[in-house]
Amino acid sequence: MSQCAGSALTQLSEEEQIFRDTVRRFAVEQIGPLVRGMDESQQMDSALVQKLFQLGLMGIEVPEEYGGAGGSFFNAILAVEEISAVDPAVGVMVDVQNTLCVNALVRWATEEQKKKYLSQLASGTVGSYALSEAGSGSDAFALQMRATRRGDAYVLNGQKLWITNAKESGLFIVFATLDPAAGYKGITAFLVEKGAP
Repeated sequence: MSQCAGSALTQLSEEEQIFRDTVRRFAVEQIGPLVRGMDESQQMDSALVQKLFQLGLMGIEVPEEYGGAGGSFFNAILAVEEISAVDPAVGVMVDVQNTLCVNALVRWATEEQKKKYLSQLASGTVGSYALSEAGSGSDAFALQMRATRRGDAYVLNGQKLWITNAKESGLFIVFATLDPAAGYKGITAFLVEKGAP
């Protein structure tokens, strides 16, 4: 499902064309009729979110062993592009889920975390990426949220703003500083489930 070495990005493989056309058809037929209502109500249609999961669009890069499609980053980009042509808000939801949340877990999570959270992100849990703060925007090096170790847990102290997918999310990747004196090397990410104290 990925580009062949040396082929131009404007030339899709047959599999990529089928995938793109399937997503395009879904976007036009299933998302298109809901756009105005979602804009007016300022919320995602919950049935649409479930359809995104059913079609595998929320777990494109999740490896098959964790219940995902096992697709490539390029497949995720194709999906985001086709969905965004119909509704950019839904495109951003799919983008954050795949290219930020899923990608972070695939690359840096422990095996235990992958088993637990990647299967959830592929099957019905929306993920969020909590980086931005009022004083630092998306500048990770300037973030103010602190993490303090208390026994075998961490306490996060601070505020995040503009968290994409927050209303629908069941899992948040939250960035905080463990050691401000260490600069960027003191920053880490925490997996925080919705409703965690």
